Amino acid sequence: MSQIIDNLRTNFESKLNAIASNLNTVKKHLEDSSKEAEKAIHSKLDVAKDKLEAKKQEIADAKTKVAERVEAKKTELESQIADWKAKREHKKLLARADRAQEYAAAAIVVASAAIEEAEVAILEAVAARLDAEIDEN
Repeated sequence: MSQIIDNLRTNFESKLNAIASNLNTVKKHLEDSSKEAEKAIHSKLDVAKDKLEAKKQEIADAKTKVAERVEAKKTELESQIADWKAKREHKKLLARADRAQEYAAAAIVVASAAIEEAEVAILEAVAARLDAEIDEN
């Protein structure tokens, strides 16, 4: 059993590390944006939009799974779970654990997508600001 938990922890840890890395990339793009030419900003914006577009279906699926899990959690009462434990209804407890694991994985995808959407928004804001400055001159 501890091997399953170790694998789960390792899997989620690597996904969270990827999210942290993505956040650092977004931060770096923001820091660099004030130093870069307009063309470079638009290029980064195009890449970020393409990356987000490529994951659109995965993101939609993950959001659906998150919503489904929220609904399922409403029906799972703590007393019901305690009853399953007391009656040693292992299959029901395993199914609940599987649902919770799927929810966590989907939530990570949604969080990662939110970061990518934030990157696009940041780059769009910088590009818009550059456009406004060019218009002033």
